[in-house]
This record gives sequence, structure tokens and C-alpha cells, in this order.
Amino acid sequence: MNAVFLPVAVLFAVFVLTAFRNIGGFRLPMWQVMLGGALAVLLAGQITLPHALAAVNFDVLLFLSGMFIVGRAMEESGYLSHLAYTFFRRARTADMLVLFILFVMGIASAFLLNDMLAIIGTPVVLLLARKNDMPPVVLLLALAFAVTIGSVMSPIGNPQNLLIATQGNMHNPFATFFSYLFIPTIINLLLAFAVLKIFYRSHFHRRRLNHAAEPIKDHALAQLAKVSLLLVLLLVAAKIALLFAGVSADFRLTYIALIAALPVVALSPRRIEIVRSIDWQTLVFFASMFVLMASVWETGFFQSFINGYDITSVHAIFIVSVLLSQVLSNVPLVALYLPLLGHLHASTASLMALAAGSTIAGNALILGAASNVIIIQRAEKQGTTISFLEFAKIGIPLTIINVAVYWLFLAW
Repeated sequence: MNAVFLPVAVLFAVFVLTAFRNIGGFRLPMWQVMLGGALAVLLAGQITLPHALAAVNFDVLLFLSGMFIVGRAMEESGYLSHLAYTFFRRARTADMLVLFILFVMGIASAFLLNDMLAIIGTPVVLLLARKNDMPPVVLLLALAFAVTIGSVMSPIGNPQNLLIATQGNMHNPFATFFSYLFIPTIINLLLAFAVLKIFYRSHFHRRRLNHAAEPIKDHALAQLAKVSLLLVLLLVAAKIALLFAGVSADFRLTYIALIAALPVVALSPRRIEIVRSIDWQTLVFFASMFVLMASVWETGFFQSFINGYDITSVHAIFIVSVLLSQVLSNVPLVALYLPLLGHLHASTASLMALAAGSTIAGNALILGAASNVIIIQRAEKQGTTISFLEFAKIGIPLTIINVAVYWLFLAW
């Protein structure tokens, strides 16, 4: 094998091992698979240690760490269960519960970032599944699709949209995103419900749901968790205000997460317990993924497929962004695609196609979106999971439908 393409072979092996990690009695966690891939390209000399460290996006890791601390405090105190009861007690049937998850989590992800909702939402939907005798896979998939689809319509719904909003020369990013993407996003949330109902019809039981209020287990920690959540909301609102005002400030999402985690870390006597119990495996997964993807990108293997093609048209952007997001991750793809679109003076519709395509690609496969990985890793810590093939069986047809809807709205 040509050593230049060794990282591509390693990436393929990672996909295969991820797909079949739960076959038989042998179970291999995703973070171990990805870590193995990163170590393979490092030990083979396909990427140097300094380059590997430079490839790791520490902003993402710090953001996730901060939000894991907030989420863990909410969960351990009982405040998260209390919020779940408040929001979902009006859902009296299984159909209504899935619709509530899709629209509550989907719309919230447009303003609170999809990864943030994945962190907070996973224990919520697992609790709802347990209390209402529903298979966790249905509600976990509803959550995964909700935070991916919902985040499409906002410039702060996910990191790649924020990149497009700040580097795409938009006068008013919120107005632009909502005018192009709000209606197709609402349609796609409804279509996600229809697809789940078709594939899991037997799991949508007709029994009336009974919601019981969950008691607060640790009132002091719950108060700190409430302050942390309020800080998230206020800081996100401040970021939105700055975008509306056209103020260019270094106000990263990382800062929001770390400031929100500060009350728990600084004031809770349970701080060490909470920090120890956050999802360190997911952090290892992402650090390893950055290293492997950087090594793969250096081979030029995937770039060779788009050379010589018109990559500024809406349909070409959808094809390239959906397919390459599965292997390169959506944020690096957008970072590389944006300069090309800027140089070729692409239309606003093309920029919106890049936002929609790179984001909705996450519905196809587990590795297509960071939020999917977060949801499954957190679910596995509580003894349940979604297999690679199970996710793809639902996700690929849904992605094709989603892309068709966005394409109809953006191409005409």
C-alpha cells in the first residue's frame, strides 16, 4: 500500500470498527476506536507530534468540558429531571412526546448550540423513555435528529454556521439564515417524525403517558446548576446581540461554557466528584478525531475528487458537503470550503446550502456530527446505545429527504 494513503485506510478501518463494534459478545467503545486510529497514524509517521497537537481544536475540548460540568451538575442535583418534567408533562401520548422532543430540542438548538443540547438532552430522553415504557433508541434518535435539523436555521446553532455567518460577509446573519432556512427546517422536523413513525410504528404505543414530578436531590447543587444555566442563556443572548449590532468581538462559545461552569467548580463542595465524573471518553474521542482527520486531509485524497468541478452551485455544494462531512467532519470542511466560495463570489443561496448541507450531513451516520457522538457516548455510560447500522438505516433515508427539501427551497 502507498504510505501516502495509509491515513485513508486507517479512517476506513475506524468506520468499519465503529459499524461493527457491538457485534457478538465483543464491545469496543467508539472513543477507543478513534484513539486507535490516531495512534496508528502517529506511530506510522503520517503526522508528527507537533502537527498532531496543533490539529487538536482545544476550543472545542474546553467548550465540551465546561458544558459537561454544567450538565453533570444539573443531572446529579435532580434539577435536570425537574426541568424535563416541566417541559414534557404536556405530552400525553408517545406521538406527542416524540414531537415535543423534536420541536423543543430542535428549536432550542438553534439558539443554545446543538452540542450543548446533546449534552443536556441525553439524560432527559433516557429518563423519559424509562418512565414511559418506550425503547430508548426512538427517543435518542429523535434527539439526535432534532438538534441537527434545528441548528440549521440559525447562525449560532452550530460551529460551522457561526463560521459561515462571521466569514460570509453577511450584513444581518440572523435575518439571512431565518429567511432562507426557517421554513424548510420546520418541514424537516415534521418529516423526521414521519420517518421515525414509519420505522418504529410498533414502538409508538397508545397508552396515556403519566408524568411524575422528580424531586430535587441536592438543593445547594441545584441552585448552582440553575445559576450556570442562567449564565448560559444570558451569555448566548449577549452573543446574539453582538451579532445583531455588527460588533466584532472575540466572544467565543468556549468562554460561555467555561464561565457557566465556574459557579459549580468554584462554589460546590462536590466539585471534584463532578469533574471526575464528566464524559472524559468523549473528549478523548474528539482529540483523536482531530489528529486522524488532519492526517487524512494531508494526503489530498478527498480533495482530488472535487478538482475541476463547479463547486459553487447549490446542488454541487449539497453533494460535496454531505459526502465529505462524513469523513472530514463538518467544521474543517466548511473552513476549507468558505475561501473557495468567497474567491468565486458565490451567492447567498450557496452559503446557505453549505450551512444546510454540512449540518444535515450529521443525520446520515453516527460520525457525521459531533452531537451524535456525544449522545451515544453519554447513552452508553447509562447502559444503552444505538448501533452504527441502526443509525444509518434511519439516518440515510432521512438525510436524502432533508437535502431534497433544502435543495427545493434554495435552488429555486
